[in-house]
Amino acid sequence: MMTKQFLIISSFLIALFCASTSGLTPAQAPSQTPAQAPAKPLAQPPAKPKTPVASSGQAPLSQEPIVQSPPHKGRSRIPTDVTGILEKVGGFSVFIRLLKSTEVLTQVENQLSASNSLSILAPTNDAFASTLKPGTLNTLTNEQKVQLIQYHVLPTFISLVNFQTLSNPVRTQASNTYDYPMNITTEGNWVNISTGIVNASITATVFSDNQLAIYRVDKVLLPLGVFAPRPKLPPAPAPALVAKPKDSSSNSSLTTSTASDGTSDGSAEESNASGAPGLSGTGAVSTFGLIAMVAAVLMLV
Repeated sequence: MMTKQFLIISSFLIALFCASTSGLTPAQAPSQTPAQAPAKPLAQPPAKPKTPVASSGQAPLSQEPIVQSPPHKGRSRIPTDVTGILEKVGGFSVFIRLLKSTEVLTQVENQLSASNSLSILAPTNDAFASTLKPGTLNTLTNEQKVQLIQYHVLPTFISLVNFQTLSNPVRTQASNTYDYPMNITTEGNWVNISTGIVNASITATVFSDNQLAIYRVDKVLLPLGVFAPRPKLPPAPAPALVAKPKDSSSNSSLTTSTASDGTSDGSAEESNASGAPGLSGTGAVSTFGLIAMVAAVLMLV
């Protein structure tokens, strides 16, 4: 009995040992992958220049005009339709009305027809509403309205990048730079305009064709000459009159002339005083001689 149990246990152990060793596989050498060359860094595209962002959060100013200029054919040139451009963009009805009522539009068209170049700073309807109180335009005289609109016209073509080359005060179509001064400064693509009353900015290029540039501004440019007249400049002093020194030679000649006149007058008086007796004496001598001659003739007879 004991022998039988021993055989069973031995058989069980042998089977268990065989089962545990049959699942084992010879150790495999760790696989080695061939070393790869380091990958080349991908070429990065050139970084684009950063576009200035306004502190107010507005979109950056684009140099691309809203209205494209038509191609020019040949040498003939049709004057640019200023009001047509502004109407196409929209939002400039107040400025268009003032351009027409003041006849500044006619001046602009004539200058463009004569191949003169101009730049127009056009305020929007919102600019008029935010800058001027209601009814302000009605209080202005016709001359003041003309000066106000001419103040928004610069007598030369100025591209957006050339504003930084201007010298202040900038000359406008208004009367003069004393009553109508304008200072323009730039910071990157931003163009700031100061009139002495308001500070405005160019917000878009409406049109540009190398003869005419139209820019949109966010405020009406209020000139000092209309809304805060400055004291008139005093007239230039007249040149002081300098007394000429007396000419001694002319005085001497004058004295000599006077003396000579006195001498001649005295001589004339003297001759007049003694002239009559002289003539009488001569007459007496002549008569006596005639009598003597007659007496001699009679004696000879």
